[in-house]
Amino acid sequence: MTRTLVAGIGNIFLGDDGFGVETARRLAERRQPAHIEVVDIGVRGVHLAYQLLDGYDTLVLVDATARGEAPGTLYVIEHDGSRAAGDVPAIDGHRMTPDTVLALLDTLCAGTGGQPPGRVLIVGCEPASVDEGMGLSPPVSDAVPRAVRLIEELLQGGEPAVAQAPGAEAST
Repeated sequence: MTRTLVAGIGNIFLGDDGFGVETARRLAERRQPAHIEVVDIGVRGVHLAYQLLDGYDTLVLVDATARGEAPGTLYVIEHDGSRAAGDVPAIDGHRMTPDTVLALLDTLCAGTGGQPPGRVLIVGCEPASVDEGMGLSPPVSDAVPRAVRLIEELLQGGEPAVAQAPGAEAST
């Protein structure tokens, strides 16, 4: 059985940046198989990198992801692990993007002989606003239940469409 970690990341004090945290919270309320662990990482990216040293086959990062579509649009992005030579993000414990976490994990694995997850997926949601303030905007709040279903499909081996516009259902 493969081990999977679903990690909700983001800052709940920056509006829609709290998407990943809220989605992880809702997903954790649902019954998951024993090999799937759902965690609210929030802004603790260094903690996530160290937790991944415990050995996971798959990592699903859930985060606000600005790509220029309508707020509430969901994305599934497969991270291929490639980076240009010398393209290592600066490590800043207060601003850990998914790329920074994965770069730190690569460094930690090299030092410990550990293995990074074989598959890394990012389930992202187009934010309306990441300005200071608590609470998700209506389109991002509406996207949370769709994101939960999308992640469950991914965990069951489904391959939903890459971008899910607001009002669209996840499909395999």
